[in-house]
Amino acid sequence: MTIIKSKTPFKSRRFMTNITHGDGVENAPRNLRVILKKHSGRSKGRVTVRGQGGRHKRYYRIIDFKRDNFGKEGVVAGFEYDPNRSTDIALIKYSDGQYRYILAPQGLKIGDKIISDKKVEVRVGNAMVLKNMPVSTMVHNVELTPGAGGQLGRSAGIGIQLLAKEGTFAHLKMASGEVRMVPLQSMATIGVLGNEDWKNMVIGKAGRSRHMGRRPKVRGVAMDPASHAHGGGEGRSGIGRVKPMTVYGKPAVGKTRNKTKWTNKYIVKS
Repeated sequence: MTIIKSKTPFKSRRFMTNITHGDGVENAPRNLRVILKKHSGRSKGRVTVRGQGGRHKRYYRIIDFKRDNFGKEGVVAGFEYDPNRSTDIALIKYSDGQYRYILAPQGLKIGDKIISDKKVEVRVGNAMVLKNMPVSTMVHNVELTPGAGGQLGRSAGIGIQLLAKEGTFAHLKMASGEVRMVPLQSMATIGVLGNEDWKNMVIGKAGRSRHMGRRPKVRGVAMDPASHAHGGGEGRSGIGRVKPMTVYGKPAVGKTRNKTKWTNKYIVKS
């Protein structure tokens, strides 16, 4: 994947960049795609998520996060762009005739063979339980609960390192530096996710953000006091508070994590 700079002569697009993606598969199965409904950040007609709205019509690709087609070898048929996530996806054709989408890791190529089982060869794209992986292996799409499907490490360029195995838990080092305990029976996919240049892409113009479903955001200090905690004051006044607040009046900086969250006991290092 390569970053491409826009060559159009318009001022609004002079800094715009894009990323090359896979060409997809010509006869990809349609049962793996469904129309994604638009909600525009609304629930029962009321805005519950600010800043959402518009968006181009898109399909949702059904991704195999569980990797539960055990013991059957699959061949990479092609790579596709997925508008619902930052990383690209790979279409896999299995020996039993099934087609499934998986998240595409770095180094995976068309024609490569992959497999998932309790214990398999340590190779990019293969999936197995953490218990049978060697320490220091880089993984992604890690299950928090065995059988529930991957929840950790699903963004572009993300890799999670298996640091240690202790008792019934594996110690995983996240991209943020946090070390977390996950059951050894949880499945994970080997490798680091591709499309790492995604974060360097320049949107270039406001309309492109609207196509993605992002509405304009108004600064709190530009509002009135009834609409935001930063609002009010004469002229261009500051926030007028000890610390910045959200639109709902909650602190917006510092440690905002809920200290009583039940999953905190699984965090070895914050």
